[in-house]
Amino acid sequence: MDGSRLAEMYAYPRTGPWLRANMVTSLDGAASYEGKVSPLGSEVDQQVLSFLRGLADVVIVGANTIRVEGYGPIPPQDSWGDIRKGRPPAPPLAIVSARLDLDFDAPVFADAYVRPILITCASAPEERLKVAERRADVLVCGDLIADIGTALDALAERGFTRQLSEGGPRLLAEIAAAGRLDELCLTLSPRIVAGNGPRIANGPLIEDLSMRLGHVFEEDGFLFTRYVREDAHNG
Repeated sequence: MDGSRLAEMYAYPRTGPWLRANMVTSLDGAASYEGKVSPLGSEVDQQVLSFLRGLADVVIVGANTIRVEGYGPIPPQDSWGDIRKGRPPAPPLAIVSARLDLDFDAPVFADAYVRPILITCASAPEERLKVAERRADVLVCGDLIADIGTALDALAERGFTRQLSEGGPRLLAEIAAAGRLDELCLTLSPRIVAGNGPRIANGPLIEDLSMRLGHVFEEDGFLFTRYVREDAHNG
């Protein structure tokens, strides 16, 4: 798909912080296949994912997703054109982890193009925190758990206002429950997988969060939808 069209379709609002989540689901509602998201995707899905990363100031991911999906650093892409003009060549990863149970020698830290950010809490193990601070910028948000609302505010204060969450399901549920989900880009994969995989949001019931359809397009049987929070001002 043409990059200029993607830039127009997925442009962030001109002012204020805005959190966009990007997720994929099977036809029967599974957010993963055998524990991983990648089998549900496609070449076009990866193209859209890459472009959304290029538009974002920061990409927010849960620690379990980093471990399970084998995340590496986000590299700059020629296909982004000039959409990152005036910004670092690639967005940093902001990883949410209360226990800091991560491999800090893995490429996602050691080979990062832009220094990662770690979002944790005051109860994080002290020794792990010392190691983390050598590999990443650490934000302590909350006491016993990493408070996502506080974290998003802290990121925005540092200039990361165009925010992209790539999950997983527990993180998306926390973002939605905190009232911080402005937009959901959901890819519907033309597969039925059954099994016991989670939905894209995995957490307590949310009382009221209504979304309106922004756009939808189809490529190779995949539906790419964009929903915006009903009361959000996308201007």
